Amino acid sequence: MIEKIKIIYQNKDYLVVDKPAGITTTKERKGETGTLEDYLATIYPNNLPRNGIMHRLDKGTSGLVLVARNHQTWLFFKKQFKERLVVKKYYCLVGGETSVDGSINWPIGRSKHSFGKFEVRVEGKEALTEFKRIKTYVKGDKKYSFLEINLKTGRTHQIRVHMSHLRWPLVGDKVYGGETEILKRPFLQAFWLEFDNGKERVRYVTELAGDLKDHLKIYEER
Repeated sequence: MIEKIKIIYQNKDYLVVDKPAGITTTKERKGETGTLEDYLATIYPNNLPRNGIMHRLDKGTSGLVLVARNHQTWLFFKKQFKERLVVKKYYCLVGGETSVDGSINWPIGRSKHSFGKFEVRVEGKEALTEFKRIKTYVKGDKKYSFLEINLKTGRTHQIRVHMSHLRWPLVGDKVYGGETEILKRPFLQAFWLEFDNGKERVRYVTELAGDLKDHLKIYEER
């Protein structure tokens, strides 16, 4: 799996990496190996937290990850994330016909009932998700919506929790109630990353992962 990791861009200060689904971003358990963090440590080792990885993607999510290569750049990026100046956009496919666009502003916290899950909770942390519907698909008598998500905050499982709470679970998301008959991972791709690189505003875009692209072929566009 590691050989499928692509470096989209690199210079002396940072990398933009395209992480495939199935790889954990950072070490979450003692002794864990085969993570993106491990891979980066073999090609560009440094003494930064998480080997310079600035944000996480779930193991089942594919897409772009920003990595700092030195302390000065790490601090520079950390400030941008804190001030919400980094733009992260995702594609996802959900069950049901969503509204054309919307903004979801519900706090998220750990579930009190299921270990490892998160849920909308009044006492949770602020979580803001914006979305717009790109296409509507059908399969049999069921409808599906292909969405572009603009993630304004970065809570764990944020997109999956928010969409599931609205009864539009991500296709392939077993944890939050999505269909898993064919796709065995959440249909979620981090396709857009935009930030200030110290000289100018830059953005990096990646194509939809092959398994997600293939999955769309089973539907009819409406």
